[in-house]
Amino acid sequence: MEEVSVLNLFLDAGIVVKIVMLLLFVASILSWIVIVERYNFFKKVKKENKAFLEKFWGGKNLDTLFKEINKDDFLYGARNLFKNSFDEFNSLKEVDDISELDLESINRSMRVSIASDDEEMNKHLSFLANVGSVSPYVGLLGTVWGIMTSFIGLSDATQATINAVAPGISEALIATGMGLFAAIPAVVAFNKFTSESETISQGTLIFAEELASIFYKQTINKK
Repeated sequence: MEEVSVLNLFLDAGIVVKIVMLLLFVASILSWIVIVERYNFFKKVKKENKAFLEKFWGGKNLDTLFKEINKDDFLYGARNLFKNSFDEFNSLKEVDDISELDLESINRSMRVSIASDDEEMNKHLSFLANVGSVSPYVGLLGTVWGIMTSFIGLSDATQATINAVAPGISEALIATGMGLFAAIPAVVAFNKFTSESETISQGTLIFAEELASIFYKQTINKK
């Protein structure tokens, strides 16, 4: 009796089911590449932000802190907001009479930094969302097509038995399984990364309010 394996079922499958399986396999591989990349990205962002905020609220001199992070290329969240807004604030130090319009330029710099971070943190998440929502239906297409082909083949069979349709149904159900295999990790990862992105953005917004207050007080003291 020939051993039944996933590879054998794939090789014996029809062209449509094979295409469906290959598409789902590629989608799954690409999803895992995105998942690993985004996981490492968010892990580093949270680690760097935590270290920065500890230094910031620890009373470290802002000029020294600015010089430290200005040398770093990996700037997201609170670090990116601080660098851009403090750079804008430094340009106002030479101004004798700082107006509300001047302070608005700092707020605008903060908003641009937050928007830029949101765009970077949401990168590739739409791909995970698409894989998670479409893959089950692609797998179902392969299943329906495989089962339909199996039953059509019964019209040419001399005897309708379970052995005649079992291979076709098995290969069809594998397509469904592959669809779920591609979709479930993508959906879980999308929800996780979306939540982390929102948490980081919320923390950055709070930090922006506190930093703006510090800049305002320093401006008042200068006057």
